[in-house]
Amino acid sequence: MHASPHAMDAEADTLFSPRLLRRLTIGIGALACLTLAISIGGRKLGEHIALAGHTEDRSVVNVLIGQDLLRLPANAIRFEEQRTSGPTDRIDLYLTWPEMEGYTESNRARFNDVTRPESLIFLQLSQSTMSRDMSGRVEPIYSHLFEGPPAKGPGGLTLRRLKENAGYEQEVLLTARLPDGSDYAVRCIVPERADASTSADCQRDIHIGNDLSLLYRFSSRLLPQWQAMEQSLRTFASAHLVKSAAAAAGRPDDKNETETFNQ
Repeated sequence: MHASPHAMDAEADTLFSPRLLRRLTIGIGALACLTLAISIGGRKLGEHIALAGHTEDRSVVNVLIGQDLLRLPANAIRFEEQRTSGPTDRIDLYLTWPEMEGYTESNRARFNDVTRPESLIFLQLSQSTMSRDMSGRVEPIYSHLFEGPPAKGPGGLTLRRLKENAGYEQEVLLTARLPDGSDYAVRCIVPERADASTSADCQRDIHIGNDLSLLYRFSSRLLPQWQAMEQSLRTFASAHLVKSAAAAAGRPDDKNETETFNQ
């Protein structure tokens, strides 16, 4: 038995009632908003993953470590949680070599390419815990741990092996005389193959400022450039240390200094 035309019209009215159409419209709108949110969120997440914790922000971060005040660009500070002005125990930096610059869009590949460890130098600034830096420890400490005759190292350095039971594992000490007559010393694990080098093969610490220790790590591929690196790092540190005695002691000597520190 066939339904009458009136019955079919009534059924159609029920299926496509204004209430149902409103629900469909709201659902489609919500789905479109969700799709847009996922698209934007995915793009933001992709950008965040691509940055991998880096930032292109060059704004100044004022860091007080002990009695030393440093003004550092945010894009040179390695960890996001350290990009805040105020007192701290230490600050970690990374810089391109030889430009001595922080992260930018143009040098992004150099910060993410592990096959080019010689592209970056890693720095750590903290309050000094020892009265002597690495150069000052050569004679009273390291010289008693030397084993075997000296050997010729890269860039005019002298390589000295350390006793196996000295606690330095496979590290060697490389030394030289700086132009001002002072000693240069760096500890390294020199890989047998150049392609096995890492960004932390070598480490050296120096005293700067009032009471700061600057520890820097770099690839052993950069050893031939040790003199240029030493000079560049000292110049970088000097350029970012506040000279004012009042500011270095954490007592800004004018309103502008106070505002700068509290940014």
